[in-house]
Amino acid sequence: MAGHVAKHDGPEVHYSAGDEKLFSKVSWKLLPLLTICYLIAFLDRVNIGYAQLQMKQTLPWSDEVYALGAGIFFIGYFLFEVPSNLMLEKIGARATLLRIMFCWGIVAAGMAYVETPTTFYILRFLLGVFEAGFFPGVILYLTYWYPGARRAKAIATFMTGATIAYLIAGPLCGAILKYMNGLGGLHGWQWLFITQGLPASMLGIFAFFYLKNKPEDASWLTADEKARLRHHIEHDAHAVAGASHGSLLALIRDPKIFLLSIIYALALGATYAMVFWAPTLVRSWGVADLFLVGILTAIPALCALIVMVLVGRSSDRHNERRWHYLFCTVLGLAGTAIAALSQGNLILSLFGLAVLSMGQSASTPVFFAAVSEYLPKKTAAGGIALVSSLGNLGPAVMPWITTRINTITGTPAASLYLVGAMWITAGILLMLLIRPAAEAKLLPARA
Repeated sequence: MAGHVAKHDGPEVHYSAGDEKLFSKVSWKLLPLLTICYLIAFLDRVNIGYAQLQMKQTLPWSDEVYALGAGIFFIGYFLFEVPSNLMLEKIGARATLLRIMFCWGIVAAGMAYVETPTTFYILRFLLGVFEAGFFPGVILYLTYWYPGARRAKAIATFMTGATIAYLIAGPLCGAILKYMNGLGGLHGWQWLFITQGLPASMLGIFAFFYLKNKPEDASWLTADEKARLRHHIEHDAHAVAGASHGSLLALIRDPKIFLLSIIYALALGATYAMVFWAPTLVRSWGVADLFLVGILTAIPALCALIVMVLVGRSSDRHNERRWHYLFCTVLGLAGTAIAALSQGNLILSLFGLAVLSMGQSASTPVFFAAVSEYLPKKTAAGGIALVSSLGNLGPAVMPWITTRINTITGTPAASLYLVGAMWITAGILLMLLIRPAAEAKLLPARA
């Protein structure tokens, strides 16, 4: 009895009903916890966009200070991401997640006590340092458990953590800012950092005892299940042309790695520009109540959550990445155009943000499925981290750039045009960069 069949641009991949059951078993064991961890990670990196709405009343810094602090996070992330992923390959996912999550939780909670721009910058930098390696580490970890034809769906499911975080961030942050303000002598924004930071440390401890580094270590898999899983991973069929890096040095010399990093920098920069400015953008539409701001920003995330899983599933089913990614970036362009051209119309503007959120949420799982398939196993740890690390330079500068654009023009809608251009550029570049497997078969094999 046949189960899943992946076809279209890539080679057909047939899975039996027993294999489908095996992948489902793996997913139910791994993905719920990893998704919750990413949810907390995303909250801790983006809650500054909500906190600044109230912080400005007690810490009257300029918009540029808050934007620079938001971007500095990604500098620390950039510097320590590759070493972190290489360490994961040596010490395993359990110890790596413990180190990462425990430390970042403490720093995130410490944000509640900033008093000067300098301490604000330092803590945001350290937050990036300690969180570095979490996302690419999980992507690498999933390659140990899933073959390529099942990977986009797994990554998409994991990444629903970010979309769920964005869905609940608005109402949750808005409620904390409004209803916990003054509790225990602390401002609402201080409680925001404390209540969303400490859970990361506790989750890191739990993950250490719960997760297994590789299928061979999993007591919940039978010997036959371990053998079948290993067979599928070792006989992986990719939908894109793979690289043949013999070493990390060869990986660094591959120009495609840096072009993939540019694509990711464009997409991620556009994403975080919107994450940082979305609360302010909604407020500029005449919404004064902080809790209502949070509720309205959650609506696009709800739409994105559904589309994200559907696109990841479709990408796996058709064993195709390029056209799916282009589709996501076209949604990003369309959403920014609608939001930019409909200022003053709350319903239409929210619709534009919803379309944008659909594209930006669905794009990353497809992108990293393509990256993980392009990279050979022996350089996957460094390669995934390198692409992710260099790509994080995009959000390191985008909040500051969009702040300057908005300051000069006098409206937060002005930077939407730049965001739209970045999305469509990323989509076109990936189409040109990565060949489908059908085309790759016509080319001479590389040594």
